[in-house]
Amino acid sequence: MSPAAAPPRFGPLQLALAAAGTAAATLDLCMDGWVAAEYARRGHPGWAALSLSLLAAASAAAQACSWLWLRSDPPALRPAVPALLLAALHLLQLGFFFRCLYALKVGWRVCWAKAEEEDEQRHMAFLSHDISMLRLFETFLENTPQLTLLLYIILRTNKAELSQGLGMVTAFLCVSWSLLDYHQSLRSFVQDKYELSLRSSIVYFLWNLFLICPRILVVALFAVLWPYGVAVHFPLVWLAMFLWVSLQGTDFMESPGPEQLYRAMVAVILYFSWFNVAQGRTLYRSIIYHGFILVDSTLLGLAWFWGRAPSEEHSYLLLVVVAALPCYLLGLGLRVTYYKWLHPNVQVQKEGRQDEVDAGGEDGTEFRSFLEPDLVNRRMKYLAQTHLSLSQPAQQHVLNGAAAVESAV
Repeated sequence: MSPAAAPPRFGPLQLALAAAGTAAATLDLCMDGWVAAEYARRGHPGWAALSLSLLAAASAAAQACSWLWLRSDPPALRPAVPALLLAALHLLQLGFFFRCLYALKVGWRVCWAKAEEEDEQRHMAFLSHDISMLRLFETFLENTPQLTLLLYIILRTNKAELSQGLGMVTAFLCVSWSLLDYHQSLRSFVQDKYELSLRSSIVYFLWNLFLICPRILVVALFAVLWPYGVAVHFPLVWLAMFLWVSLQGTDFMESPGPEQLYRAMVAVILYFSWFNVAQGRTLYRSIIYHGFILVDSTLLGLAWFWGRAPSEEHSYLLLVVVAALPCYLLGLGLRVTYYKWLHPNVQVQKEGRQDEVDAGGEDGTEFRSFLEPDLVNRRMKYLAQTHLSLSQPAQQHVLNGAAAVESAV
């Protein structure tokens, strides 16, 4: 067996991107607080309370995941901070930001303090993967509901404040960027493969944006006429997604209890966007999912169209609703374009090499962990096997490689 490939080097560019991601998360939090304060100042305490409740629920779920992961991590990769202090930081909802700052500290040491040892690079990769996953969770649990609430309020009042407009822009960008960052993080966990090119990254970003925007729009429109109807619709769709995830037998967390938390959070993501949770070919599951979401969103749009009162001041919404379907179909078209012409596998196949497969799971796929077997990021290994749809031979290759290294130590 050939020696394991080294992980990509963490350099100044990666450090700058990590710092930008931390700054963006801080800015997004400040924008949410500003929007909630504006609601309260303008005499809408209910909207302010709902906005803060969404923020608190998302933060609590992400902090719980972060704490559970820290407890299950190898001691050698945990921050050199007392466990009691870590617990207090997570109770104060500061666990994610502590992770980001700690990663920046390690990244600075790797880039500028001449810490070129492989262990430091691998440690930084370990930290980056977890931050990417936590950012995805918190984004979908907080930004997408906040976006729906923002759109609902704008449509209800027929006007948009500066804070709302800035909040919508930052939230939409954060949602699409978190998906792109998460996908790039998964690909960086797999060795001997191509990274996403700039063109591929742009198309990946746009397809997710075009698929998520219509979904949020129709839910907000439905809420304008039937605000309590959303309180029924969301739990029903969420429950269906939770059952679907459970039937696929996920094994992400360390124990059954936390696994239910993971499934619950994934069900929220699936309410707004596609998220693969099982190994094997994703084509048929993706068709079923997008078909379901397309039908559900169409019914929500038709319900709004049927129940709306004719009004000149809202006539522009007809054009927006009519454009929502082509927008969703454009997103699907961009997704097909990405996998057919822009996916890194296309370049691999042209050069006669092998790479991991996002939607196939072909035999011969090679997967190698960044870290030594006893320091492997089990979470990213599991996600890479599911999201990148590694084949069974490839997974066996991973196990064989780990056993060989263990026997050599």
